[in-house]
Amino acid sequence: MNLRLTIDGHRVDATLNDSATARDFAVLLPLTLNLSDFHETEKIADLPRRLSTSGAPDAAEAKPGDLAYYAPWGNLALFYRGSGSSDAGLIILGHMNGDTQRLATATKITIEAAS
Repeated sequence: MNLRLTIDGHRVDATLNDSATARDFAVLLPLTLNLSDFHETEKIADLPRRLSTSGAPDAAEAKPGDLAYYAPWGNLALFYRGSGSSDAGLIILGHMNGDTQRLATATKITIEAAS
């Protein structure tokens, strides 16, 4: 599924993978979320509800541009730097195309399905 992200007024395209967790996330769209910085590697945001992790893949190491779900906390994570480690609770949902450094200073994001 193709997504359109608006990060502090700037548009970025993204693609969700075909995992059950990503499909569950897509049901929540459109979303406008407030972002908080976490460890100067990612922006995190609370979701309206927890996502299904049924059949979720093994631990993943996030790369810049990855959209992920951190199951232990139930939040969305958008990486602008690599995580440097694998975490069993991190489920990659998809990937942003283009400039991910804009996330470093972002405070708000809107996520919509792209037609």
